Amino acid sequence: MLDLFTPIAAACDLSVPAEHRVPVAVVGAGAIVDVAHLPAYRAAGLEVAGIFDIDGQRAHEVAARHGLPRVYRSLDELLADERVRVVDIAVAPRAQPGIARQAVAAGKHLLCQKPFVPDVTTGEELIAEAERAGLLIAVNQQLRYDEGMAAARAMVRAGWIGEVTAMSFTVNITTDWSPWPWLVRSDRLEIMYHSIHYLDAIRAVLGDPVRVFCAGGRTPGQAATGETRTLSTLVFPGNPRGLVHATHENRTGDAEATFRIDGAEGSIKGTLGLLYDYPHGRPDTLAVSSRVVPTDGWLAYPVTRRWIPDAFAGPMGSLLRAIATGGAPYPSARDNLGTIRLVDALYSAMDSGHSVSVE
Repeated sequence: MLDLFTPIAAACDLSVPAEHRVPVAVVGAGAIVDVAHLPAYRAAGLEVAGIFDIDGQRAHEVAARHGLPRVYRSLDELLADERVRVVDIAVAPRAQPGIARQAVAAGKHLLCQKPFVPDVTTGEELIAEAERAGLLIAVNQQLRYDEGMAAARAMVRAGWIGEVTAMSFTVNITTDWSPWPWLVRSDRLEIMYHSIHYLDAIRAVLGDPVRVFCAGGRTPGQAATGETRTLSTLVFPGNPRGLVHATHENRTGDAEATFRIDGAEGSIKGTLGLLYDYPHGRPDTLAVSSRVVPTDGWLAYPVTRRWIPDAFAGPMGSLLRAIATGGAPYPSARDNLGTIRLVDALYSAMDSGHSVSVE
């Protein structure tokens, strides 16, 4: 029965062929670069030429910890490095578009963080600038590359559960937003900066919804300004439906982070191990019940990797392959505009109290 998983495991491969690897530079030396980006790139055998951060001391500390050969004194110095072909921008969202425009003007391919842009218009402008320059932009929606999620998507594409009818995420955790003071002050929080992962993962399986509804709320006494509890429903053409129920003020310690994909011929279910002990986490779990294979009940898939740091090699590896082969990264910036439109629609629904069409 385990032979069934060979093509599924192949679809989760994060390796980057040696001939596709080109020097990468990183803008930003925050915690996520330290614990995810750089460890993932090292494991994938990628060359990181150097790093820049407006906090020079922090940049030197991170560079020393990861053996990086260079700390750039300015963004201009980084962009002037002719060896660097790809820039990984890992900064607060408000600063990303400006840095991205400078990098495109300098002739660099980009990996941008989520949320890619504050609005669709800015995204369209950035994409147009990159296309005119013959450059590629990928977006670091790395949950698509988390092994459990990638394996589930591969099972769906292989037809193991037949026509998909529903996909859902249930996340009930405690999140300390204090390491990101700008997040604590943000009026829009949970959908824009957390559930965007789940919404993007649903789009990767079901495509774009046509109508959505969202209810958001806060918990008395919470430190964060924005919404920390959300319930989002997504309606797709035909039968499929999506649901994301996320809570970040779990005060009883019984964390839950699960997902499920149902189909006409079976189901897939799993856990997001990272969220049970963030940021250290544990491997995901995944199981499939299929009348197509058949599995004779629930069959566990042996997940061995983690969302942090392993999945972070996925978007960068996809960008490097696209540069080498002339293809498109996964997800591309243009693809990711669909996720931005979905986020915007959910906030419109939350504000209005009505369901909203997704443009």
